[in-house]
Amino acid sequence: MSASAAGGRPTAPPPPPPYGYGADKDALLRRLRRIEGQVRGIARMVAEDRYCIDILTQVAAAATALEAVAVRVLDDHVNHCVERALASGDEAAAAARTRELLEAVHRFTRAR
Repeated sequence: MSASAAGGRPTAPPPPPPYGYGADKDALLRRLRRIEGQVRGIARMVAEDRYCIDILTQVAAAATALEAVAVRVLDDHVNHCVERALASGDEAAAAARTRELLEAVHRFTRAR
């Protein structure tokens, strides 16, 4: 335990993030804001009647960036949520998280 600034009493450490991406939340939010800006830029390109190939290039870049976010969240989910369920010894929880993971992978790969 660490000492607080007021009175020197020990304080409990902050609770762990509830989900795997919690530790990277700020970085993920920054990345999503950049992607949001890319999408707004694509909308401007369409509004300005820009060349088709230039628009498609930017759409591909935004899609790749969004996929990178999805892979990061999926990786964190496996290494936090699924791992925690498997380590708990609760077979029902482990089966539920495994089923949930497989459904997410199927949705992710079907979207391509």
